[in-house]
Amino acid sequence: MKNEQLKKAAVASVEEGAALYHSLADQIWEKPELSLKEFSAASLYCQTLRELGFTVEENLCGIKTAFSGSFGSGRPVIGILGEFDALSGLSQKAGVCAPDPVEAGGSGHGCGHNLLGVGSLAAAVAVKQYLETSGAPGTVIYYGCPGEEGGAGKAYMAREGLWRKLDAALCWHPGDANQTVTGTNNSCIQVLYQFSGVAAHAAGDPYNGRSALDAVELMNVGVQFLREHMTEDCRIHYAITDAGGVSPNVVQAKASVLYMVRANRVADSIKLQARVDDIAKGAALMTGTTFQRTFIDGTAELLPNFTIEKALYGNLCEIGLPEYDAEDWALANALKATYGGSGIRGIDGARFDPAIRKEVQALSDNGTKAINDFIPPLYSGTNFTPGSTDVGDVSWLTPTSQINTVCWPAGVPGHSWQIVACGKSGLAHKGMLLAGKVLAATAIDLLTDPELLSQAKAEFAERAAEGYVCPIEPDAVPIAL
Repeated sequence: MKNEQLKKAAVASVEEGAALYHSLADQIWEKPELSLKEFSAASLYCQTLRELGFTVEENLCGIKTAFSGSFGSGRPVIGILGEFDALSGLSQKAGVCAPDPVEAGGSGHGCGHNLLGVGSLAAAVAVKQYLETSGAPGTVIYYGCPGEEGGAGKAYMAREGLWRKLDAALCWHPGDANQTVTGTNNSCIQVLYQFSGVAAHAAGDPYNGRSALDAVELMNVGVQFLREHMTEDCRIHYAITDAGGVSPNVVQAKASVLYMVRANRVADSIKLQARVDDIAKGAALMTGTTFQRTFIDGTAELLPNFTIEKALYGNLCEIGLPEYDAEDWALANALKATYGGSGIRGIDGARFDPAIRKEVQALSDNGTKAINDFIPPLYSGTNFTPGSTDVGDVSWLTPTSQINTVCWPAGVPGHSWQIVACGKSGLAHKGMLLAGKVLAATAIDLLTDPELLSQAKAEFAERAAEGYVCPIEPDAVPIAL
């Protein structure tokens, strides 16, 4: 009974620290920094962790904005993952329900990572309180993980084996539903191709020119023909990052293209990436140019852990949802009026289980509610979703699970100005604190319930039996684009 009371007190401490957590999340929102450039956010976190009594280690795995804050001793060792990078081109004023950037062309937290990192920090602080007051053995480690949107910080850390020392890892992501995250997703690899040729006057001396832009275009054509000969689970995306300039009357000596290769399994992404490399070689041969290949990042597919998902769900239900007040509903309704679509499309169970979908439709007024103010039934499965995340690399090295909590309106487009507009709101803050409570409660369960942890590890061992294939190349270094 004493341990249960101490657990409840630790969870309650998240709400007691609300002023600090709101301030931290808002400060990071106000200074959005792109992947692997999150120097201000990393400094703020490290300072805060030290002030809160954590032992801080910076420059993890040689990544300048990666860090950790640990407390406790011995096993179990539970990791709690935080992210804090923003997205380019998504600057938007807070609370304004029409596109209105703070800075034209500036960055913004269009994926809610200003909330994600702080919610995880709140959980780590609560677990620290539990360890202090209970005297129980165990260690909690908060990980500052940079570059989720581009750079794959967690995957680079996985290459160094960092996550193997954990007994389990927990994470969350802001969303439009209060749910556990389950299933698997796409692996992903990004490579930049920078072609070099010979400049020349396009009219007077074209025969002495060698066009880097031609090489980029021929590479893209080659990849289009490749699409017929790859399996249906694969995806290839690209962006021309440098077309050689704006004048048509020159033979462009420089041009670059960034490719993203996806497949369900990371081993298949690696094989497909090799075929794209061959096409780049062919394009260079055809045009008499050369190219520099730069590996950017890669991520593995997620491994679900139903055992931890069930524990997370139990704590979510026990803690319960915050009260969404009139201000929350007004903002959500105003933002929802700017986009279409059903408000339940982001709920896993509703997408993959007809019975859950029927229940969720009733709870959400057939997807018309501006806030998904309910907890859908637990759904755990091996279903596939097409996105990618470097949490997948963690999940191959230690039992890992995540949750979503409502931080923005139902059905909102991902990576959008609407999410940025919601990032400092009461709705966002409430979801962030709820996530902190659920992660803290589940981390305490994993620290104190040997059977739960044993079951999670046994499930992990079975799912990860074939071994981790790291998508990060041996000589690659994190690159901030």
